Amino acid sequence: MADTKYVLEMNDIVKRFPGVLALDHANLKVRPGTVHALMGENGAGKSTLMKCLFGLYHPDEGEIIFDGKKVTDIPSTKAALAMGISMIHQELHPIRFRPIMENVWIGRFPTKFGFVDHEKMRRDTEELFKKIGLDVDPLAIAKTVSASKLQLVEIARAISYDAKIIIMDEPTSSLTENEVEYLFKIINQLRDEGRSIIYISHKMEEILRISDDVTIMRDGKYVGTWQAKDIDEDFIIRNMVGRDLTNRFPEKTTKPSDEVVLKVSNFTSADPRSFVNVNFELHRGEILGIGGLVGAQRTELVESIFGLRPLKSGEIYKNGKKISIKSVRDAKRNGLALLTEERRQNGIFGILSILDNTVIAAQDSFARMGVLDDSRREPSAKDACGELNVKMPGLATPIKDLSGGNQQKVLIARWLLTNSDILIFDEPTRGIDVGAKYEIYTLMLDQIAQGKSIIMISSEMPELLGMSDRIMVMCEGHVTGFVDKANFNQVEIMRLASSFTK
Repeated sequence: MADTKYVLEMNDIVKRFPGVLALDHANLKVRPGTVHALMGENGAGKSTLMKCLFGLYHPDEGEIIFDGKKVTDIPSTKAALAMGISMIHQELHPIRFRPIMENVWIGRFPTKFGFVDHEKMRRDTEELFKKIGLDVDPLAIAKTVSASKLQLVEIARAISYDAKIIIMDEPTSSLTENEVEYLFKIINQLRDEGRSIIYISHKMEEILRISDDVTIMRDGKYVGTWQAKDIDEDFIIRNMVGRDLTNRFPEKTTKPSDEVVLKVSNFTSADPRSFVNVNFELHRGEILGIGGLVGAQRTELVESIFGLRPLKSGEIYKNGKKISIKSVRDAKRNGLALLTEERRQNGIFGILSILDNTVIAAQDSFARMGVLDDSRREPSAKDACGELNVKMPGLATPIKDLSGGNQQKVLIARWLLTNSDILIFDEPTRGIDVGAKYEIYTLMLDQIAQGKSIIMISSEMPELLGMSDRIMVMCEGHVTGFVDKANFNQVEIMRLASSFTK
């Protein structure tokens, strides 16, 4: 018989994929009116467990008890929503060319005389947004709305189902500090209404602040559940990775040289709303961090350096020689690599295999007379993925079936195969657990030790301070200052990140 003190019980859930036991008798019990954090490394089974709850996957074994009733199977997301379970996914997939209000009510548009009632849809959207204090125009086209606002719209959509359980998968990954505070206010409001939140995040400070209970998973298995007030960050990390992780960042044993390998001079975007007159130098063996708040135009800058965005003016020099980069092909030919911020949208090719995703940037080097040579591609991809400890059934597996952290490792392996000597990493550890982060940091230092140089954009202050040799700070498209490692100061960096006034 179900325990009435829980709104949800998932008992001994097993889920198998070809060559992988994704869930090995996993458990989760959620109390009504609580925020329940679900923690674990990438690949621990968190998202798979939630997809079983939301009707995207069907468990091979185990039982689900929801609201006191045993559920043999949740056949679809539509059935889950009808039961009172909604989910906010980590990766946003808005209908970019349709209004915000249609993104909120898709699949359940109000009708009048057999036609969509657009006026009622607009009123309903305004009423929903007003209830949670969200300032977004229902008629705005989704592609014109910022990623952070779209994240909040997705949260509003989940709330609109009047669900008893709302699953939030990395809900703050695209949010500013102020927006995170706003989200927490909404979460507290939902908790007060008696709803339960299953909260997945790798940000320890969020977990310990917002959660009532914490469940930790490792390698598809249930480790344990604790009240958040009784545990700390070290306890969570130790149980997530199964070992002590005494240092968040590996020790750097090399120092940058004085040699300038890249010089960016007077870079101004063709878009008048973007960056203006940016100048900086990158030295051999250096990790140059780029800090700033949302809207600082950091991503736009590095994408322009890589030939993805047009310039109004500016010059770029490699090893003292002026070069021209008008396209990605030009950038690759000049030894540049770019790990993009949004791996799902413009990083991975989801339907292609891990093999294809790994070698695609270095494809030309694996061709003989215009024909791809798998006898050379496969060993190279296997070695590159092995170096990064990618957890995968095999190279033939579609990359979309991997966890976010393992997808990120494959993208890094892709660029390692190009032998580029200037690596641009845009939010390299976003949505990745502490164990995988440490592996990526170690890899970055290995590349530096080989004489390569890295430009790293990060919105995580500890990462910027822990990995950078210097930090260039931007605000509203302008460089507001540089801070050397000897003078790193979080307060000073935040001052520079918010200091530009037109």
